[in-house]
Amino acid sequence: MADPRWLDEREFRAWLGYRRMRLLLDAQIVRDLNRDSGLSDPDYDVLSALSSSNDRRWRLNQLAAHMLWSKSRLSRHISRMEERGLVTREECAADARGADIVLTDGGLRAIEAAAPDHVASVRRHLIDLLTPEQIETLGDIADTVLEHLADDQGDAIP
Repeated sequence: MADPRWLDEREFRAWLGYRRMRLLLDAQIVRDLNRDSGLSDPDYDVLSALSSSNDRRWRLNQLAAHMLWSKSRLSRHISRMEERGLVTREECAADARGADIVLTDGGLRAIEAAAPDHVASVRRHLIDLLTPEQIETLGDIADTVLEHLADDQGDAIP
């Protein structure tokens, strides 16, 4: 077995900084989202995906793939969102075995109310701290890593 390629100081700083930043940034933005709107991060992801669709619906299996969740995990979460009137589940006309997740009017109102504060949180805790060049670099880094991960999985990461 070959010797491991240990991280040098600069690489270790970047790796540790990324990990801490990701954990703290995600936690802060999720806290802000919940405080400002009462929505969880998965709630927001579901509502955002549905609201960006022309017909305000997604197939359950496609939404699960988009969120990188199992269908059963998403199905349980959708059930909780249905109880709150944010989404509804409808049989798929093209495939009786599948279900469409549909954004309700209440769900649309919830995402429209939550989005401005959520974007403000993202700006306050990340975007507005960076220069335009840093934002461009961050986007390039994300593209590179996501492309690599999609290649490794043999499928595009949503």
